[in-house]
Amino acid sequence: MGADGVELDVRLAADGHGGSRLVVFHDPLPTDQAALDELPDFDEILDACGDRMLVNVEIKNSEADGGYDPTMAVVAPTIHAMRRRGPTWADRWLISSFTMSTIDHCRRIAPEIPTGFLLYAPTDEAIGATVRHGHQAIHPWAEALDTDRIAACHAVGLVVNTWTCNEPDRLRELAESNVDGVCTDVPDVAMGAIGRTAPDLSPSWGTRA
Repeated sequence: MGADGVELDVRLAADGHGGSRLVVFHDPLPTDQAALDELPDFDEILDACGDRMLVNVEIKNSEADGGYDPTMAVVAPTIHAMRRRGPTWADRWLISSFTMSTIDHCRRIAPEIPTGFLLYAPTDEAIGATVRHGHQAIHPWAEALDTDRIAACHAVGLVVNTWTCNEPDRLRELAESNVDGVCTDVPDVAMGAIGRTAPDLSPSWGTRA
């Protein structure tokens, strides 16, 4: 449908043999092993992304997402799987999370991979914290964004990728407000709303001075 990238949710799940594996699943994990076994592997989903798409890896690690692990056990294997893809994927990655401590840990382990703070409202306090912690992007809820908030983020060098917008009129508003990226369930509708007719063959997460 012409999307520049994909946003996916990574969790650490029991593999039924005393170990664990990375799965892609938005909701809290099922407790039944048979149901866990049916969930797709992180590597399987990355294979489906081909050789062009940007990949926003959201690490699910908060109470609101179905559990918080202070040991950050999901982080190291996630980064290992990403690095295993090699240098041709280096510019395609972005890691995000709703917990600052999780993306802070990602930066300690893999400072070469850009990170973004997921949140609802981009308040001045949240914007400042994102910058102080060294993250490159901020990911607010689309309904909490306006031109002034986007400009405030850009003024301190943050890329603004918002979630989740499916309405053509609002997509156009966000584009006109210079948002950097939008997560949507309907990329074909979004393409039409902003006047795009073909995928970007070399998409970028973008940088801010």
